[in-house]
Amino acid sequence: MMSVEFPKSLWAATAPDRPLSAPLAGVEETDVVVIGAGFTGLSAAIEARKRGHAVTVVEGKAAGWGASGRNNGQVIPILTSAEPDVWVSRYGEAGKRMVRLIGNSGDVLFDLVREFDMQAEAEQNGWFQPAHSPGRVKLSQKRVEAWQRYGFPAELKDAQQCADILGTDFWYGGMFNPTGGHINPLALAREMARVAEHLGAVIHEDSPVVSYERIGSEWVIKTAQGTLKARALILATNAYTGELAPRLAPRIARSVVPVLSWQMATEPLGDNLRQKILPGRQAVSDTRGDLRFFRYDARNRLITGGAVMGSFDVANRVRKKAAKSLAEAFPDLGVPEMTHVWSGYIGMNWDRFPRVHKLGPDGWAWVGCNGRGVALGTSLGRELARAATGQPEDELALPVTEPHPFPVHSFVRRFAPTYLAWLKRQDHKEVNL
Repeated sequence: MMSVEFPKSLWAATAPDRPLSAPLAGVEETDVVVIGAGFTGLSAAIEARKRGHAVTVVEGKAAGWGASGRNNGQVIPILTSAEPDVWVSRYGEAGKRMVRLIGNSGDVLFDLVREFDMQAEAEQNGWFQPAHSPGRVKLSQKRVEAWQRYGFPAELKDAQQCADILGTDFWYGGMFNPTGGHINPLALAREMARVAEHLGAVIHEDSPVVSYERIGSEWVIKTAQGTLKARALILATNAYTGELAPRLAPRIARSVVPVLSWQMATEPLGDNLRQKILPGRQAVSDTRGDLRFFRYDARNRLITGGAVMGSFDVANRVRKKAAKSLAEAFPDLGVPEMTHVWSGYIGMNWDRFPRVHKLGPDGWAWVGCNGRGVALGTSLGRELARAATGQPEDELALPVTEPHPFPVHSFVRRFAPTYLAWLKRQDHKEVNL
């Protein structure tokens, strides 16, 4: 009997079960092959099937096993620092299309959930980025104005409106986007797999891909037990590109740094606290580099997380840090107990811009979610499927670049957590605008 050990988390404890599909064995053929069954790969599979193309997804572990099933579940329709005007200045018309893709990414995800009635604890009640200092309010205003220029419904909230949203005066104002929200990420990944299979896609799990290459007019993908031939290829492995098969795509794997992101959940809050703290149930992540973020799940637990430096007793230290941060912002809450603590990789790069790569004829990949992969990965999956099924590139939000591996990737990866110290220092500096 096949089995894949799934990382323990609140999501693993609450998401609907999904039987593991059969590994790839023997020789198969398809039109589009997708490597990776996270949000990008499964979204691509759904779109390819909707467009009438045969598609096979090959997954090294199980649907949602990687970052897609381990994150906080916030649906955020902007990126960490990649601003709209910079996309346009870098990539021209492709940059404009990318801005539209990012700005619409929350709606794309929630519309997909509604279209197929996915049971993923989806709540499209907005995403709020409160400013942690008066100077950061100016930065929020600048970001709001930038997104409004491109027609998106960003709103600037003042200090009182911020306090009304959060139930505390710990922050100073900030940017609100009504198209964001939150989901149970592992439930969403499993539901996307269900929908993809219902539409006719084939999914092979427990099938790490060890190589892919272009031979003649087709892509040839190999696992330990099987071979798959396809006209088009989508590599959708992001932060885990080098984790299961280090030689799969080394240049792409070395162009991002996998950084552990820690998540955790409190006990369910009682009605009195629930109605006072974040009464509108928005998703929240503030302007700190050493980020403070939280939202409710369907059982009224606060889902939060954090990061700490060093490798000693990390889970316990990050648990205490996140609990203290919540107590600092919400004194009535006290220092909460955390019932679940888990982690997974996010793919970081030097300037926090996602990268789209062309692997060859009808071959595509992207990496570098930088902590914004839920909405972005879903929308990019759809876009990559359109590219792989014949839509002209000049109609798509795919600003193509060449991979730029970090020169000493192992060193950068080892010392990436020290970046947190720099972020903390920056958090204490006001922004000069």
